[in-house]
Amino acid sequence: MGRPHRHVVLLGPQRLRPTLASVVDELELGGKIAAVTAGWQEREPEDDELRDHLGGRTVNLELYARAEEAFARDAELFAAHRRRQDALREAQGLYRLRLGHALEAVRALLERDDDSPALREQRDEALEALRQLDRRHLERIGRIHEEFAGDCRPAERPAVVHHRRELGALLARCSALAVAGGHVAVLLNRLRLFGVAELLDGQPVLAWSAGAMALAERVVLFHDQPPQGAGNAEVLERGLACFPELLPFPHARRRLRLADPRRVALLGRRFAPATCVALDEGARLDWNGAYWTAPDGVPHLLPDGSVVRSALDQPPPTRRRRHPRPAGDA
Repeated sequence: MGRPHRHVVLLGPQRLRPTLASVVDELELGGKIAAVTAGWQEREPEDDELRDHLGGRTVNLELYARAEEAFARDAELFAAHRRRQDALREAQGLYRLRLGHALEAVRALLERDDDSPALREQRDEALEALRQLDRRHLERIGRIHEEFAGDCRPAERPAVVHHRRELGALLARCSALAVAGGHVAVLLNRLRLFGVAELLDGQPVLAWSAGAMALAERVVLFHDQPPQGAGNAEVLERGLACFPELLPFPHARRRLRLADPRRVALLGRRFAPATCVALDEGARLDWNGAYWTAPDGVPHLLPDGSVVRSALDQPPPTRRRRHPRPAGDA
């Protein structure tokens, strides 16, 4: 998308507590709702629950299947896509290696009990080094995408143009776009390949789980206690930037140790000035093109380590605690 959309609604995960239909009714969205389930990959057509929840009103845009068809028709496009994906994986792996060491330094400094001026300075410098690593990684990922777009020009290739025309016609008959979860990188790639956002004509965008992540300015992968791996939050790449300075964390209660102020503080400080919000079941955030509102409030993660529920139509409250020292590591 590249610029803020005029109306975006972010929702909590829909599988256990679906709320999408009530939002559609409240916004008085008549007619069909375009659905993107590309993040489900091969399971993309298995949208019965979503379709039934919206009373049979969905039109599945089938972005994953369309991409597979375009790759099958255009061998050059497919080869360029594979080269880009290989480059992205290599860049992510090297970044992940450096990230572990950078986070280790920040956590070690946060665990120190004293609060001397020298220690505060070292903490700030270590945190800035971490933020700089994230920024440089985003720049590298951006260059990989730019090279792919410049060399391959996917938007001009007949195999892609054909689907963009069809998608434009489908979206013109729909009152909103609903973006579901799944594999966030696959979802983001397919949305970009077909320029779905540019085909919208002001319709609201409703998103949850990985769909909400893909619409942000940055996509951050996170899990404090994963089945495998170090549990380090890592920047994946730039998102579609449908809204500014807000970073959604879906399934936060299950994936983040929100009772650990050190971990919360590190996320809040690392990704500032973006506001980190927890999008669990029942959550809702509305962006109107100028500011956010949350009808029932939404938990967001402050740089001081606290988790505060706020409507977000005003600057969130802050607490004066410079270096939280709870049990557990950051």
